[in-house]
Order: sequence, then C-alpha cells, then structure tokens
Amino acid sequence: MYKEKLKKIENSIYQIQKEKKMLVPGRLFLSDKLLKLVEEDALKQIVNVAKLPGILKYSIGMSDMHVGYGFSIGGVAAFDMDKGVISPGGVGYDINCSVRLLKTNLTEKDIQDKAKQKKILNTLYDSTPSGVGVKGNLRLSQKELKEVLTGGAQWAVEKGYGNKEDYENTEEGGCMKNADPRDVSQKAIGRGMPQLGSLGAGNHFLEMQIVDEIFDKDLAKQWGLKKGQVTIMIHCGSRGLGHQVASDYIKLMEKEYGFPKFDRELVNAPIKSELGKKYFSAMSCAANFGFANKQLITHWVRKEIKKIFPKFNAEVLYDVCHNIAKFETHKVDGKDKEILVMRKGATRAFGPGRKELPKHYQKTGQPVIIPGTMGTSSYVLVGTEQGESLSWSSTAHGAGRVESRSKAIRTRDGETVKQELAKKGIQVRAGSLKGLSEEAPQAYKDIDEVVRVSHELGIAKLVARVRPVLVVKG
Repeated sequence: MYKEKLKKIENSIYQIQKEKKMLVPGRLFLSDKLLKLVEEDALKQIVNVAKLPGILKYSIGMSDMHVGYGFSIGGVAAFDMDKGVISPGGVGYDINCSVRLLKTNLTEKDIQDKAKQKKILNTLYDSTPSGVGVKGNLRLSQKELKEVLTGGAQWAVEKGYGNKEDYENTEEGGCMKNADPRDVSQKAIGRGMPQLGSLGAGNHFLEMQIVDEIFDKDLAKQWGLKKGQVTIMIHCGSRGLGHQVASDYIKLMEKEYGFPKFDRELVNAPIKSELGKKYFSAMSCAANFGFANKQLITHWVRKEIKKIFPKFNAEVLYDVCHNIAKFETHKVDGKDKEILVMRKGATRAFGPGRKELPKHYQKTGQPVIIPGTMGTSSYVLVGTEQGESLSWSSTAHGAGRVESRSKAIRTRDGETVKQELAKKGIQVRAGSLKGLSEEAPQAYKDIDEVVRVSHELGIAKLVARVRPVLVVKG
C-alpha cells in the first residue's frame, strides 16, 4: 500500500506525501535495493509518526530502517518545543544503545598468530560479562548507582576507570545534564544495580578489528586512523534499567494522556508537561548509565589487554548514541530554533562548527560510527553541514535487520554460523549458540549499501572501514 504511493524525489530519496491526518510528509533515505527490503509496517510507522503533534518538516526513515516499537528503527523526528510531544517509542527500550570506537597502537601483525588471537578473545570475553540478565563486575549501593545516573562516564573516570579524554570524546561529554534519579523508579534502579559494566545480549558486542580501507586520507590522518591498525568497538546500552524506564513511562503517559488511536505504541506527553519533563529526566539517567557502562568496559579491556601487550594503548576516537532524545538548535524556516530531536536506531552526524562537539572535531565534523555485523565490515564516517537540512544531522546506525530473531533462529544454527565466520578468519565467542543464530550476518541488510546511501547523499561521508577479527557477543 505505502510502497505504491512512494514518490521518488531524487536518487535514494523517497517521499510519502502528506495525507489525511499527517502533519508533514514522510521522507525516506533508501536506495532501490534497500527499499525492496522495507516492510509495509515500517512505512506505516513513518506515516503514524507524521501525525504526532508539533512534528517539524518530515517523519524520517534512514537507510537501515525496519519495524520497531512505535517509531521504526532508523526513525528520526523533530518537534517544536511548545506544540510538540516526547514519546518513549521515539527513543526505544534500550535507551542510549550506542557505539564507542577505540583506536589502538597495535597493528595487524601483532594479532596474526592464531594462538594469540584465541588468548585475546578469551581475555576479552572473561573481562566483559555478557548475556541476558547477566551481572556486571561492579557492585554498587543505591547511593552510588544514583551518582552514576547523574554523572555517566564522568563518574566512572572520577572513580579511576579511565581518563578525561575518554568522556571528552563522547557524545554529550558522556553525561546528559537533565538527569534526576528521583524520576527513575525503584524497580528500574533495582534492575540496573547488578548490571553496570556488562554488554547484555542481542546485537551488543565487543570486537577487535583491523582498519582495512581508508577513504579520506587527510581526515583519517587527523583522527589517528591508518590502514592495518587494530581498533576495538564496543556496542551496548543501558541494560535492564533503560528498559524499565521505557516501560514505566509508557504506562504513566497512557494513564495520563491515553494513546493515539492510530498507534497505541506512540503514547506521548507534551514536551513541556510535568510528565514529559520527568520522562526526559529519567531517559537522561538511563543514558548516563549507558555512558558509564561503556566507560567501565573500556577500562577493563585496557587493563586486561595490557597483560598480553604491556605497551598497549587505546584512545577513544568517539562514542555515539543510537536511541536518544536531544534538545538541539537547528534552522527552522530559516531561523535558529531549539527543538527536540528523537533518534531511534539513528546516529547524530553533526558537521563542522557545532558547539556540542569537542574542539578538535568542531573543525572537521564529528566521527560517525556505523557497525555492520559480526561477519561484515563496520564504518567510520564524518558528519556534514548538508545533513543539517536533509535529516536534522542524522544518519543510519547499523546494517538494520532484514529477518526477525525468531526467523533467524529457525533457519540456521549457531554452530554453523560460528564455522562460517571462522572460514572468513573471524573468531567468535558468545554466551550461547542461540545468540549466534539470532545475530547471523544473513539476518541483516547489506551494510555497504546502507553507508553508500549516506555517503552519496552527503548526510555523512566515508572516512574508513574496519573488518572484524575477534568478536564477543552477548
């Protein structure tokens, strides 16, 4: 139904024209190849988001879009501060699910030996708890956890887990400022207390990779990336705490305001309402948990790899959010205006000059990290000025699923996936074979095509490609 109505604006840009109760059109950044993979229900979600009060310009779907809760995953929408709403479905259950890339002083030659690879893989696995409901390495009191919820990665560094440069090279400086733990339920705190410093399950991972292609030599050199270099990528979120925050506020908003007849999953509250403010505060707390989570994992990875390579060093290139709402200034009708941008399975991609970026990235634009699958490459891109007007400075966040988890489990077994990866020179260790089945590379879209769309449209431009060698899966 919706695919039939799509209008091609230009290469890789499609539009769902405004109709009925839509306040704005839908805008999709998809190649013809990727469009064939998009579900009708995902397009319906784009249409439904376009009906939310105060939405500005477009309801957007990125090149990795697929069905999510409320918003499609790969969905982006911006809202007027006075007329607009905030919706947990526009952020997701895994608040601040995000990716951090570490650039190291190791080279491909340092990790070529198969026995050494196995030792490194086991070290990474043992140092980073992973899996459904698994506990982290840290035991905190409620008082300490509340400090995490306000301090984020900065709290972790103050406690000796890393250095100042780590959070300086993190989105929001690794700490959302509007966070008040009083807005987080006791149940959410209870779920988060034992899980800080753990990967979790699903598509979360810890990878050791090799830079195998440089697209922008000058920028890669400025950023300290070079061919043959070893990098480490960490992908995780806010664990059970973030999930509970989403559940709590979905119920509270439905009780207070009801739900849209066109989609119950898009429950929302006015941005400036008491409940809207409380959700943003609780979401910020969960985001800070996510920032601290990655900071702790970074510290333990450094500590343990140093036992194998005594001179090992790893610096944070950048750390980007995937599921988050932000107050940002953008041009609306030609004037700078503060708005709320919700990115659900989408990455912020600020170009040069944005004050939110560290000074050294204000000159170049921010690094954008888009992971692939455990069997394919991941990419580093750079944000652009062009993205400001096209997509509220947003791009894709990953390959995007093309199969449900249940279908992936039914159609392939984990041991086979493991063997196929080994043939590609990729060693993997996971909490379960079921997890490998769920996350088989075939269950995802073509990451090369996803980033090609972003690059060619100028939403974010290619800088470097990395390929996986050692993978820890939740």
